[in-house]
Amino acid sequence: MKDHRERLDRVRAPELDKIMGKSFPVLDDGFVRLVDYMGTDASIVQAARVSYGKGTKTVSDDRALIRYLMRHRHTSPFEMCEIKLHVRVPMDIWRQWIRHRTASVNEYSTRYSLAIDTARTTRPGEWRLQSEINRQGSEGGVDPGIGRRLTRREAEAQALLKEVYEERIELGVAREQARKDLPLATYTEAYWKIDLHNLLHFLALRMDDKAQMEIRLYARTIGEKIVRKWVPLTWKAFMDYRFGSINLSSDEIAVVSLLGSGKRKEAERALLEAGLAVRDGGTLKATLEGRELAGKLVRLGIKVPYKV
Repeated sequence: MKDHRERLDRVRAPELDKIMGKSFPVLDDGFVRLVDYMGTDASIVQAARVSYGKGTKTVSDDRALIRYLMRHRHTSPFEMCEIKLHVRVPMDIWRQWIRHRTASVNEYSTRYSLAIDTARTTRPGEWRLQSEINRQGSEGGVDPGIGRRLTRREAEAQALLKEVYEERIELGVAREQARKDLPLATYTEAYWKIDLHNLLHFLALRMDDKAQMEIRLYARTIGEKIVRKWVPLTWKAFMDYRFGSINLSSDEIAVVSLLGSGKRKEAERALLEAGLAVRDGGTLKATLEGRELAGKLVRLGIKVPYKV
């Protein structure tokens, strides 16, 4: 019988092996640590070629195939790769993170163990104002004097809640109940295992400038410090075709085409008909979707023909 052991040897990513177990710091006391991984760019190509036949096998052809898969959203070959991370993250940020329900998760339990004795703190210059445009986002910073006051009050509140929690524990209150008033700034830890396809979806959303700054720092650490070294061909294709690309609706394509042809009046009519802009007296003003289009026009080097 033919021996297949050599063919079944684990595919490795040497650059990733170098950082196995290394903690990458995030925020004041958070981190991301690589625990394990399965597969590499070669695994994606191998899975795709089961469908396409043997095909070609040079590095340049591997690159072309991966870019084709990414470009045309053929996702299943990317699911052949998985990664397991150990993360420490504030609970309020973890609430956003855990919404990505495509991972396997095991979180530190404050029912069984004492709460992690650290909470995310905010320096005076880190307080942000609520955005007037984006209801779930921030824009600009708080006055430095107010920032100092907020930081001082934060420290007082966290100290009090820590004292209350520790008092309950000392008096024998059950851990599952003693924890109920811990601030959302308290750090938690989890093991997080996810396949590459769903990880890239997570990164596309959470690395984006519209994501909350704190989770954006975690996502960019995972992407730039780990994924880039794990699957470099896939990472480049992802940055080119997903993260760094522009998606245009059919209405937006029509507007871009008219503006590119110098047909401003026709473009204005198309904007109004598509609900991308409205008339306010003699001024053409953007709707929410129109503001998003304005950002795309700027990236394309096209003058925005309405008020944002």
